[in-house]
Amino acid sequence: MSRLVLELRQGELMIVNGAPIRFRTKSSIELTAKARFLFGKQIMRADQADSPARRIYFALQSAYIGAEDERVRGLDAARELIAAFKGATTSALACRILDRALSAAQEDDCYQALKLARRIIHHEDVVLGRTPEPASATTEHSM
Repeated sequence: MSRLVLELRQGELMIVNGAPIRFRTKSSIELTAKARFLFGKQIMRADQADSPARRIYFALQSAYIGAEDERVRGLDAARELIAAFKGATTSALACRILDRALSAAQEDDCYQALKLARRIIHHEDVVLGRTPEPASATTEHSM
């Protein structure tokens, strides 16, 4: 049986199978079954999806941890957003990463797709000269 142990800080948010959980105290939890989860800085709020790459991440996040109908809509939105991003970028590397992200999402490996989407956020930040906030969703956190 596979299992995953996570250490979470007081006040940190975790989403498991679409249900948000806020920790009132520092906690250690063990997931002993397959679950769709994100926690801490991996979670992007809707108001943080303020650029093309971040909108892709948010759509993939919905495809990963949303309710069943939200997952379908999230994947559809990710397809459209990725196509638009690829049409606007001159970076062949970004296009390849986005292709891999979409392929992973379509194979129900949205966690991997989110990891790849974080690379696109970083790429976009560099190209646009945008300095990511230290506590933003673009910060790597156990991905």
